[in-house]
Amino acid sequence: MHGVGRAGRAALVSVARITAVMCVAQLLGMLSNASFPALIPTFVDVWDLSGATAGWVAGMYYAGYVAAVPLLVAYTDRLDARAIYLTSQLLGLVAAAGFALFAAGPWSASALRFFDGIALAGTYMVGARMLSDRAPGSSRALAFYTATFSFATAVSVFAAGEISTIAGWPSAFWLGAVGHGLAAVLVLVSLRPRPPAHAPRAHPRDVLDPRPVLRNAPAMAYILSYAAHIWEMFGFRTWLVAFLGFAFVRAGAQADAPSFAGLTPTQIATVLLLLGMPASILGNEAAVRFGRRRVLKGVMASSGLLACALGVFALGPVWLLLAACALYGVLMMADSAALTAGTVAAAASDRRGATMALHSLLGFGAGVVGPAVSGVALDIAGGPDRPVAWGAAFVVLGLGGLLGPVILSRLGRQGDPADPSRSAM
Repeated sequence: MHGVGRAGRAALVSVARITAVMCVAQLLGMLSNASFPALIPTFVDVWDLSGATAGWVAGMYYAGYVAAVPLLVAYTDRLDARAIYLTSQLLGLVAAAGFALFAAGPWSASALRFFDGIALAGTYMVGARMLSDRAPGSSRALAFYTATFSFATAVSVFAAGEISTIAGWPSAFWLGAVGHGLAAVLVLVSLRPRPPAHAPRAHPRDVLDPRPVLRNAPAMAYILSYAAHIWEMFGFRTWLVAFLGFAFVRAGAQADAPSFAGLTPTQIATVLLLLGMPASILGNEAAVRFGRRRVLKGVMASSGLLACALGVFALGPVWLLLAACALYGVLMMADSAALTAGTVAAAASDRRGATMALHSLLGFGAGVVGPAVSGVALDIAGGPDRPVAWGAAFVVLGLGGLLGPVILSRLGRQGDPADPSRSAM
């Protein structure tokens, strides 16, 4: 018994080490993630961008992700995910450095953000596959990893805002390039190659065939709900800094340097986004304990409804707006890890890569469209200087998020391996 206990402790230590490596690498590799959204007010002035154009440039990052993720993640069923991960981090290094050197307007910025998005495609869900292969059955490890996405986004927002005030906006992208390089080095020296143990025997082109995944109703319920979640989340993250700047100016702050209680919009946005990491981890714990679908439906409904009302809070005192944004940030992220863990648990063992690829494709595809559509709503309703326009933008995001509970109520409820409480009914 003593030997078994020692072996068990060693396994836990190994899982903890691997999880820490992947979380730190994700943090470093995502330093360029929010560089453009965090600096939208700067680029609107420098390049004379409309709200719709700024939204499309921000969305191109996720367009690159969507274009590449089906191939890169699906091929982890056949190739060593570590090799894909390292190559993608190097591509991100080139893309971020290229933005610092060559971005001169929306077209060049869109192209370079597109390639940085491809790098994310080869690292985020590929990294999740690396972790799930090395820590099989550990929902908690995957929850920490997916929650790190929120933490990394918050750090990216903060770093971009702070370093750009000191050394100009290109410095934010140079920092992102360095982060990509450090992430590659960390994974290279910390994790050994690990080819997939159960590679499909079908023709390589069948790796991209989504039909086996589409027939998996429980997995598709989580995948489509994840798309609704990402629509809402990426839209909020794209416009948060600009929205706070508008609210601060409306409350009497200087238009050229808005602040509240001595804090800039990027600093406050960082604090709000940091709430996402514990919210995501605790949301997954609640899903495991009380039933995944039950928890997800309640959280997603609450988040979507609050999003529809968020613009109204800009009419009141700033402290009330910040409280609403904080609550929204918690609700919006409480479903993130639980949705991804649900997809992984519901996936067939020989189609895990393909299932995660479709999860990312549809999710981040919604992430491309959400910021752009909300930006169009912002322009149509009068532009970023009008409260009603911000209300319209957040209603667009909230209505998308409200699709999640509908999907979970109707699709794949029986025989869901990710929700034993439902399967037993």
